[in-house]
Amino acid sequence: MVAATHWLVSASAQAVLEKGGNAFDAAVAGAFVLHIVEPHLNGPGGDMVAVFATKARPGVPLVLCGQGSAPAAATIEHYLAEGLDLVPGAGALAAAIPGAVDAWLLLLRDYGTWKLTDVLTFAIDYAVNGHPVLAAVCRTIGGVADIFRSSWTTSLAHWMPTGEAPYPGEVIKNPEYAALLTELGNISAAPGLTREQGIDAARIHWRERVGAAVEPFVRIPHRHSDGNEHTGVITAADITGWEASYEPAVSTTFRGYTIAKQGPWGQGPVLLQLLKILEGFDDDLLDPSSEQGAHLILEAEKLALADRDTWYGDAMPTAALQYLISDEYAALRRNLIGETASHEFRPGAIPGFTMPAYPMLHEACAAAEARRPVAAGVGEPAVQIDALEVDSTGRTRGDTCHIDVVDSWGNMISATPSGGWLQSSPTVPGLGFCLGSRLQMNWLDPASPSALTPGKRPRTTLTPTLVLRDGHPVMALGSPGGDQQDQWQLPMLLRVLIGGYTPQQAIDAPNLHSTAAPGSFWPRTWEPGGAAVEDRLGETVITGLERRGHVITRAGDWALGRLCCVTSDPETGLLGAAANSRGAQGYAAGR
Repeated sequence: MVAATHWLVSASAQAVLEKGGNAFDAAVAGAFVLHIVEPHLNGPGGDMVAVFATKARPGVPLVLCGQGSAPAAATIEHYLAEGLDLVPGAGALAAAIPGAVDAWLLLLRDYGTWKLTDVLTFAIDYAVNGHPVLAAVCRTIGGVADIFRSSWTTSLAHWMPTGEAPYPGEVIKNPEYAALLTELGNISAAPGLTREQGIDAARIHWRERVGAAVEPFVRIPHRHSDGNEHTGVITAADITGWEASYEPAVSTTFRGYTIAKQGPWGQGPVLLQLLKILEGFDDDLLDPSSEQGAHLILEAEKLALADRDTWYGDAMPTAALQYLISDEYAALRRNLIGETASHEFRPGAIPGFTMPAYPMLHEACAAAEARRPVAAGVGEPAVQIDALEVDSTGRTRGDTCHIDVVDSWGNMISATPSGGWLQSSPTVPGLGFCLGSRLQMNWLDPASPSALTPGKRPRTTLTPTLVLRDGHPVMALGSPGGDQQDQWQLPMLLRVLIGGYTPQQAIDAPNLHSTAAPGSFWPRTWEPGGAAVEDRLGETVITGLERRGHVITRAGDWALGRLCCVTSDPETGLLGAAANSRGAQGYAAGR
């Protein structure tokens, strides 16, 4: 079974399963198709995070880290000298080392069964022969057309060869990226190489080819999100010297289930903190469709996100994280939840550790809007479709991508690729894609655990989830959505694990999230007491939340969340999948 945020991805991954490939072969094939069909939401120059379990060790979930680190010259001093107080949200100064492609190839080498040439067939076909472009891609290109024309001329040539944005349904192609993928496949198939050796050869070629193209290009000044011209700092040596990696998942329990996430170099432990806080409430108080349940969820989210923005980072000690997801700490945080909405930023203390500096709190108001001289490429992709983040002004922002796969052997994977959006930075000639902008999640404050530091990973928002029961993976799930990813997963989990919903019912149910935390994306504003809700939550519940002091943004009936999941019942062997109906783009498939 496969569930993904684009139907062509689900179809491609399912085709791999039908031809005898395993879940990892299928996920990798689908991931490269994502680069082609959702270029406004992810790209080869971006990043990815996955959590997975294998048939050989089903009870030992692993994390695949495709989050590149900061380049060697990405120092706080350099950015301050450029006149910046935040890492820009767009432009090469915001680029971490591209990590997604190397991570997917590493996964294929170690856990897949197919040759790279076979896995890449689907993506190369769509890149060479084209695919009908999404309306959202067209709106994104149209929204950044001015910066393409004025500064990012390589992007203009790539995405607007006629001088105008494509129209929805127009067949678009990416011959440069297709040629690069073909090179990788040919190198992997060189005579005398085993499957694994061929993939490693392709990984080396990828790093060398991308590094050689990127270094001279980013030295050309170009517009960044602060409105000024800067050059990038990433080098070929940064790219050739970085490799994807595996690490043990971080997990906690909730109502007899084990929830597995990545460590505090991502926001994944937020979901673990949320579940531990809410575990102390009775089941009947945790219905997300009720006023009481929605209130408890929003208040718990504020507490967990305050900890994220104060404590999380690549160098966070294991002992500190374990305390944040402990029963003891959850009880302390639970006691802070009252009957009315808090408008405070309230991180907790960790015994034995000095409280770091709080992040800068820029309220989302007219003054904060003045920090947006260049809207293009800022934060999560600036597109106008359903199922998006909504702020207090009603403006929507895009999200990213997701794919889940489970096979009949018991392998299961949840993966969230992102970054390298077509509006992140100028298209690199000869590659057919641009660099990402994940460094905007670092602070230019050396006292912050997520301070910009060469060689350290930015605290990414990518946060896939694996659920296990009695040592068996039973659900892989996730969602695009930046800061909302774990917040949108939480109501789904509550509805499935204790509410009796099927996964599809839980995905379709009304969603909500807090906006009362500093955004992970430039210009990093927050809305004290803020929350976004789908109107389908109902007038009685929404007005009840407002009476409690929540500052509510009504997002529309079908606006929040792009969740998808796959499931496996270890007792019956029955597999399942569910996908988001918002935006009419996600798709679940299987047999």
